[in-house]
Amino acid sequence: MNRNCFIVGSLIALGSFLLNSCESPAGTGAGYGAAAGAIIGGAATGHIRGAAIGAAAGAATGALIGHAIAEERAREYGPVPPGGYPYARWSGTRGLVVSPYPPHRLVDVRGIPHGALVRDPSTGGLFRRP
Repeated sequence: MNRNCFIVGSLIALGSFLLNSCESPAGTGAGYGAAAGAIIGGAATGHIRGAAIGAAAGAATGALIGHAIAEERAREYGPVPPGGYPYARWSGTRGLVVSPYPPHRLVDVRGIPHGALVRDPSTGGLFRRP
């Protein structure tokens, strides 16, 4: 039975790494937390239910830690403006957004995760990718 739980826990861990499409710190933290929680929960209880509970607890904890890391990285750019950083608008073309700062030019955001800070090359202002 312990061998089966280890295999199931390992599959859950592997699945969380493979299916983690979010490159933000919160998404990455949730994936790593789910993997670690599944392994620990499965090993500690010897049951699939323990692995699932461990995965859920690990994912929640990892997401919270990842969010805190993202906020700390945002503070490196200086004080956060009142109301937070503005979001860009979709341009209708994949990978391009319209900057919230005048003259509202198109900015290439391919490869930048959703919610990450982006610097407008024409004005230097920071905004979040939608």
